[in-house]
Amino acid sequence: MTQIVTVQTQPYDGQAPGTSGLRKKVKVFQQANYAENFIQSVFDSVTREPGSTLVIGGDGRFHNRTVIQQAIRMAAANGYGRVLVGRGGILSTPAASHVIRKYKASGGLVLSASHNPGGPDEDFGIKYNIANGGPAPEGVTRAIHARTLEIDRWFTVEARDVDLDRIGDVEVGAMTVSVIDPVADYADLMEELFDFAAIRKAVAGGFTMRFDAMSAVTGPYAVEILENRLGFAKGTVVNGTPLEDFGGHHPDPNLIHARELHDLMMGEDAPDIGAASDGDGDRNLIIGRGRFITPSDSLAMLAANIEIAPAYKGRLAGIARSMPTSAAADRVAEALGVPCFETPTGWKFFGNLLDAGKVTICGEESAGTGSDHVREKDGLWAVLLWLNILAVRQIPVDRLAREHWARFGRNYYARHDYEGIDKDGADALMAGLEDSLGSLAGRSVGALRVKLADSFSYTDPVDGSVSENQGIRVLFEDGSRIVFRLSGTGTQGATLRVYLERYEPAGGRLDEDTGAMLAEQIAAADAIAGITRHTGRSAPDVIT
Repeated sequence: MTQIVTVQTQPYDGQAPGTSGLRKKVKVFQQANYAENFIQSVFDSVTREPGSTLVIGGDGRFHNRTVIQQAIRMAAANGYGRVLVGRGGILSTPAASHVIRKYKASGGLVLSASHNPGGPDEDFGIKYNIANGGPAPEGVTRAIHARTLEIDRWFTVEARDVDLDRIGDVEVGAMTVSVIDPVADYADLMEELFDFAAIRKAVAGGFTMRFDAMSAVTGPYAVEILENRLGFAKGTVVNGTPLEDFGGHHPDPNLIHARELHDLMMGEDAPDIGAASDGDGDRNLIIGRGRFITPSDSLAMLAANIEIAPAYKGRLAGIARSMPTSAAADRVAEALGVPCFETPTGWKFFGNLLDAGKVTICGEESAGTGSDHVREKDGLWAVLLWLNILAVRQIPVDRLAREHWARFGRNYYARHDYEGIDKDGADALMAGLEDSLGSLAGRSVGALRVKLADSFSYTDPVDGSVSENQGIRVLFEDGSRIVFRLSGTGTQGATLRVYLERYEPAGGRLDEDTGAMLAEQIAAADAIAGITRHTGRSAPDVIT
């Protein structure tokens, strides 16, 4: 009989899961009982049957293997019957979602800090996904947080470490641990969703690409699917080996951290399409030869063409986007006669809509796009849908974008990130905005006149739950808008995100410089919020 060991502990402050789980510096997680407190709080809070299955995997960042070994022993002590863990501790976030769903697990621990840097002095994170494969909803994360405030013990068993690099089954206590191929199930699913034959034909005809895996988790998935199954040349995938510190780079697929890919795509020898994914594989970057596609536009363009892919033919039920994401998808939904839902930031808000069959494709301006095939955003899925569309339509990225804007008009859009700013200053900025909401309507700011200002609130159309204070919106009479939010994905200081948008109708100026087209909104954002005054920054750290 397995001997369960009880370890006495005390609560840690600050273990409230954010929009994507609990994220802190590695050194915080390395404190005695810190990770164990959080994992036990999860096990104490979630509903599951005795002997149920738990999925564990992560993005391969530093400290993953250590926490995975401890989580396995704790799962055995807490009555799980089976743990599925990716070989090497690897599972991309969308692959973990698929494994949870395919094997009917009760949930999963996803060990990642997504697009944040990795290494001994960098970031780590743990997120719990529920049985539908999606991030835990707010009711569950609130229960987990409440438990972290009072936890006084955690459970484990005495057992050797599992050989995470050997596929097969081993026993830990009375529980079976199955080390599985992290790529195979996911790659098979992608082959079911998309027209691989059409893509292979385009590749054989000379279609080329570059995929930057950013030394993160998507590398093995991209090599198997793009090079082995679709026939792209060896070397199409660069930075394809997951590294604990992501090679010292920041695994965020944007124009700052994927600059090398951007410069290649803007040059004379550019392939037909460039793409990248992030630390845990749930985000994507799309760049055509000479044409960067914003994540908001990518969502709209994919939604407008999704029924080209075999698994989606004739079944676009609706589109969902996060509130800060541009309204480009709304115009597609209106033209196609399907609903478009506006949710708070955080993929968990799409889960109910997907489970209820109300939407088929979802997206966020932060480079996350996905569909009802899993309950997470999925970087490689978005890239494959782009490839499927381009192959069938036999059209380059730039021309597809131009034709899309000629039909729907263009939402000029940018996000300005002010990273690592003083939290007190950030809080004062947001408090000042909230205090001014009642007086902003009717105010003129430069050439713009405010029509409405509010704090975004969302009522879930499926379960009726309400999420308040999800960002400050300032809407202008010309249809443009500014959104202010503090991000919950960082691990130190605060990140202020300012979203800027204006619409140019079909037939208007559809191929102008984005910064120039948003100049009035940029100036208005500082005038309304006092960004420079509160942050001490004269310019954002990142523009996407």
